Amino acid sequence: MAFHSLLLFSLIFSFLTQTHSRLTPNYYDKTCPDFEKIVRQVVTDKQLASPTTAAATLRLFFHDCMVEGCDASILIASNSFNKAERDSDINLSLAGDGFDVITRIKTNLELTCPGIVSCADILVAATRNLINMVGGPYYPVRFGRKDGFVSRAEAVEGNLARANMSLSQIINLFAGRRLNVQEMVALAGSHTIGFSHCKEFSNRLFKFSPTSEYDPSYNPQFAEGLRKLCANYTQDPQMSAFNDVMTPGKFDNMYFRNLQRGLGLLPSDQAMAVDRRTRPLVDLYAANQTRWFDDFSRAMEKVSLYNVKMGRKGEVRRRCDAFNNLKT
Repeated sequence: MAFHSLLLFSLIFSFLTQTHSRLTPNYYDKTCPDFEKIVRQVVTDKQLASPTTAAATLRLFFHDCMVEGCDASILIASNSFNKAERDSDINLSLAGDGFDVITRIKTNLELTCPGIVSCADILVAATRNLINMVGGPYYPVRFGRKDGFVSRAEAVEGNLARANMSLSQIINLFAGRRLNVQEMVALAGSHTIGFSHCKEFSNRLFKFSPTSEYDPSYNPQFAEGLRKLCANYTQDPQMSAFNDVMTPGKFDNMYFRNLQRGLGLLPSDQAMAVDRRTRPLVDLYAANQTRWFDDFSRAMEKVSLYNVKMGRKGEVRRRCDAFNNLKT
């Protein structure tokens, strides 16, 4: 029995090693040598024109990789025969700038090297470049992913963290992707850019408890400001606030410093500042941005390798929002 278990482990390890070894930084050097140049130019132009692009694309990356793996399934549009991931309730708030920048890159690449670069690789590359463009680290990325054949809205629930989840639930969700607590906290720092809609944290602002109108873990002045901002959120569901009230457009460790001061917007974020499993990491990253950048980079590279499709398990789509062959 021990021999068979060892053999099975060896086979699984060999498969994973072979899969990831086929992803390389220079995958497109011969087939599409202008790949990274085109990605860099398009994301630069888009970010300068629409400063929300970096946060939108980063969120798109997570919502793609956490469900079916990094296979661009989040980019597929629904049709008469299939309700795709992007139309699940949690994905309806994904900002259009993220989808748009991927479409622009794909269009440029199809003109230069048609049928070569997958949408999954485009999303991974664009995310890395945009993070770097707004002040974050430039981390290594390997290429060679294929685009997946499946995108179903019903597959989304339970695979993405929600603001009202307990910290234990979120830790378990990340553990299911082979990401530990430290990696989860490092990745949560991505909330240093972007915004959240008021409905995601309104329970902390209004009638929080019989003894407090708002969550007492909020900084009082911050809570009052949010209460004014979100007063009419039920009439205007698009009402939102920056995740990082201090430096919302800069990828820095201010997010962690905010948590220490009661300036965490979402309940799942603020919980990390007090939980014994995560507080030491919040304090570490608040004090040492370089350490956070290093840990974040490693975690992002790890996420980008999750459940990637290779060979016949995927394709290179002609358009990122549609499979090459419509299945009914």
